[in-house]
Amino acid sequence: MFVKGDSIPVTVDATMVSGGWTGGQGVKWIDSPIDEFKVGYSDGEWGGFLLWGSDESSDQFTAMTGQFPYYKYGVLFFGGNLISTTSYEKYTYASRQVGPLVPLVYLPNDTLLFSLRGLWTKEDEWTISGDPRAPNTHVTGYVAQIPKALNNFYLGIQTSL
Repeated sequence: MFVKGDSIPVTVDATMVSGGWTGGQGVKWIDSPIDEFKVGYSDGEWGGFLLWGSDESSDQFTAMTGQFPYYKYGVLFFGGNLISTTSYEKYTYASRQVGPLVPLVYLPNDTLLFSLRGLWTKEDEWTISGDPRAPNTHVTGYVAQIPKALNNFYLGIQTSL
């Protein structure tokens, strides 16, 4: 996180609690039978992204380790942020379905969406997959820095949620 936008704590759904998530995971708002703000994995829809993963630290002695899935919450970021993340699609949607894997090439200022798996991508996976909601016009950000060896293949993103 280089520039922090708006953020709030949110409850995560049971699927996310059991499956976990990585830092930068895209999420969408979901309905809850009780009075709470609740999110689930994005499928191209968006509400924001979870900056920290469900098990953010490999050091099991930090205060954050394991607390997100245990207490069933995450920290949702939205609005304008400048982040660097590895939670983006590295291969085209078509090649992930049938192979062989074809790398996605990101360029500065590329428009970003959330993929069907809730990861940042430049592809409109709703249109490519034949999803009836196509086309996906929910722009989530823009490429600020391309992934390369110098930055450990992190994608720099200016968010626009």
